[in-house]
Amino acid sequence: MLKPGGQVDGDEALEFYAKHTAQIEIVRLDRTMEQIVFPVPSICEFLTKESKLRIYYTTERDEQGSKINDFFLRSEDLFNEMNWQKKLRAQPVLYWCARNMSFWSSISFNLAVLMNLLVAFFYPFRGARGGTLEPHWSGLLWTAMLVSLAIVIALPKPHGIRALIASTILRLIFSVGLQPTLFLLGAFNVCNKIIFLMSFVGNCGTFTRGYRAMVLDVEFLYHLLYLLICALGLFVHEFFYSLLLFDLVYREETLLNVIKSVTRNGRSIILTAVLALILVYLFSIVGYLFFKADFLLEVDPLPNDTALPDTGESLASEFLFSDVCRVGAGENCSSPAPQEALLSAEEPEQDKEHTCETLLMCIVTVLSHGLRSGGGVGDVLRKPSKEEPLFAARVIYDLLFFFMVIIIVLNLIFGVIIDTFADLRSEKQKKEEILKTTCFICGLERDKFDNKTVTFEEHIKEEHNMWHYLCFIVLVKVKDSTEYTGPESYVAEMIQERNLDWFPRMRAMSLVSSDSEGEQNELRNLQEKLESTMKLVSNLSGQLSELKDQMTEQRKQKQRIGLLGHPPHLNANPQQPA
Repeated sequence: MLKPGGQVDGDEALEFYAKHTAQIEIVRLDRTMEQIVFPVPSICEFLTKESKLRIYYTTERDEQGSKINDFFLRSEDLFNEMNWQKKLRAQPVLYWCARNMSFWSSISFNLAVLMNLLVAFFYPFRGARGGTLEPHWSGLLWTAMLVSLAIVIALPKPHGIRALIASTILRLIFSVGLQPTLFLLGAFNVCNKIIFLMSFVGNCGTFTRGYRAMVLDVEFLYHLLYLLICALGLFVHEFFYSLLLFDLVYREETLLNVIKSVTRNGRSIILTAVLALILVYLFSIVGYLFFKADFLLEVDPLPNDTALPDTGESLASEFLFSDVCRVGAGENCSSPAPQEALLSAEEPEQDKEHTCETLLMCIVTVLSHGLRSGGGVGDVLRKPSKEEPLFAARVIYDLLFFFMVIIIVLNLIFGVIIDTFADLRSEKQKKEEILKTTCFICGLERDKFDNKTVTFEEHIKEEHNMWHYLCFIVLVKVKDSTEYTGPESYVAEMIQERNLDWFPRMRAMSLVSSDSEGEQNELRNLQEKLESTMKLVSNLSGQLSELKDQMTEQRKQKQRIGLLGHPPHLNANPQQPA
């Protein structure tokens, strides 16, 4: 790629070119790779960062470990979102709301926490009235509010905004009262959630996809339910605000995995629970037939003459004490017992009653007390004497319930939940590791680019940038088919056939060129070694020929010397007689 440098005009031109062009690598039908440089469509600028992060982290891998299939399926929704975002720019108010969607979400959660803290510490709101603050404390509170306001105006920072909100809320509490302040916070939370829904619809274009898609959008329905709960807490009762705290599960992936650890293997857990119910039913039958007298439990009955001091205190009083006599409601309530009668009532032993008169009561007792007791149902039944005829049977009954229900069945349920949570945690770690060390497009790992001309970071940013591939798909969709280039026609045909073979998998042109350069270097080295060896052999051959000539010359000289130094008559035998 060209890099800016030199003249100013040339730098601006190169920067414009680099900003509005992108490159990708495709695979042809003959399995050869080709690099394409193309102009980025202007509509791609409307893709939001939230959508990019959502696609990057939630795209699933297929059986071959590739994310291309899911990424290609989501490209149509991303293209529709780009069109909607382009239309959204014509509506400044909706666009401003949509741009700050995460900010509205944070405000809703913080308000929910604050309102629940006020309800938890001060409910019921008796005696919480305004004007109860001393003058010097009131002046200090006004000073803190004005100082935090000045800090926010001069230097808008999150800490200054929090201080301003806290001081304003405290000022409202001591000025108008706690309950009106809670009502104002609830009304503000409802308005804020409505703005958030507008921003959510603005980002995703929910209404443009039809009512069926809107009903099937779980995330939209979740935020709609959140708004409904805010309205219930504002107009019905403050206790509905407690349900808003479950938003923490939606915001935190760790807590979401805790819920998934129960729901993922829900069938196994339900079947194990059914097995536990069957065992409880069988043990209840055995207890009803043989140990009915042992189901003698201590109870603490409520007195019948309980009188409530006030009416309409809370919803709990209406539901739990609907049949109890109320003072001031026009009913004839008996007077409370004197102090001496209360003291004398504590002296007698606690009442006991049989809880296995019917089989249903046996089942309820075994299910309620047996599963909640650490040692099983034997912990709550009557302690038998060793002289009783059914003492051995009772011991076996208690031990069987303890081993079969408490140790085996319940631990099976706990084991399934714990194993599922461990699997989810390992999957999360593996997913994060894959995102860090694997290319999204081709699936090549980081170690493949060690000691290469292109690093892994350059590869995923320039060669196989996932958003460049999305831009090329969008280019094929928005461009006139009569103006297609050769590669664009090829990719358009593959997209129409929903064929993903044009994506490079486990391949990269930089690695292919590096490998070919390595092979050429090896061949070059081998050729140089071969040439040096041939030179050495030729030198040795020349030296051998020279040595051979020298040996031949020496042999000839020796022969000549032998002929000259030994005449023929000297060759006769001296011992031969003349």
